Amino acid sequence: MKIKEFPDTQEKPPETRVSLTRVGVTGVKKLIKIQRKNKRPIILLPEFNVYVNLPDYQKGAHMSRNPEAINEIIEDTITQPETQLESLCAKLVKHLLEKHEYAITAETEAKSEYMITKVSPVTKRKTQETTKIIAKAIATKNKDNTITVKKMIGAEVVGMTVCPCAQESTEQNTKDKLKEFLDDKTIEKVMNVVTSASHNQRGIGTILIEVPEKQDINVEDIINIIQDSMSSPVCEILKRPDENHIVTKAHENPVFVEDCVRNMIKKLIIKYPELPAESQLTIRQVNEESIHQHNAFAEKTTTMGELRKEMGAN
Repeated sequence: MKIKEFPDTQEKPPETRVSLTRVGVTGVKKLIKIQRKNKRPIILLPEFNVYVNLPDYQKGAHMSRNPEAINEIIEDTITQPETQLESLCAKLVKHLLEKHEYAITAETEAKSEYMITKVSPVTKRKTQETTKIIAKAIATKNKDNTITVKKMIGAEVVGMTVCPCAQESTEQNTKDKLKEFLDDKTIEKVMNVVTSASHNQRGIGTILIEVPEKQDINVEDIINIIQDSMSSPVCEILKRPDENHIVTKAHENPVFVEDCVRNMIKKLIIKYPELPAESQLTIRQVNEESIHQHNAFAEKTTTMGELRKEMGAN
């Protein structure tokens, strides 16, 4: 059957000739399978946002080409299994530039829940929990029609933080009360074994790392770095001994929102000495306050080279 052809409205010139930075579709969900070496494959349900730039002479982008490109790249993974979500995004942005011949940049972001196994600290109960992984890719068409691609991988992880400032004030309050009936030496001994109270926050840490084309980063390593940079990880199943352990250990490790970002930075420098100096990094922490209506925020955006220089690392 012959398919009727219709006018290509998108190709017409716009009334206002202004170029647009990003045009595309958001919220496209697809089921994908990621292969892992010596492990069973994992199934993800990422949500894709895909964009291309639009020149000033074009009225509209061909929107249907965006979900079409996603479908085609995912279909390819059936015969050529993908091992990294960020590599799939890199293939997708290249394909977008092939489909949108008028575009010189393409960008995609994929976010998915990611299942991890946790073990409670004392009773050793296993549980499956979800966290979020994030993959991005940006493709640029060069003057000689070659394509340059940058890809990024990261994660967003929930943990627990304890406020150092409030803890210091409760410690001082306790010392002042103890002075009524104890000497300074005894007070010092008591304070060394007593866990002082403070208010807690639910912390949300995020790391996004630019990965070289021929290099892979295990996203679970990123997840562990984020968790270990807060006062304590959180766990779905906790019996009383586990609760006691987490609360006590968290209050022995109070951190500001700024401390969390700096802790992540220090661990990234140690974990990835081989990352190129030009690799872009975003490290972010948001603490959802328990005694304020506002939240606390801290962020560092830099390159690995700039970070090593600032940290004094070789």
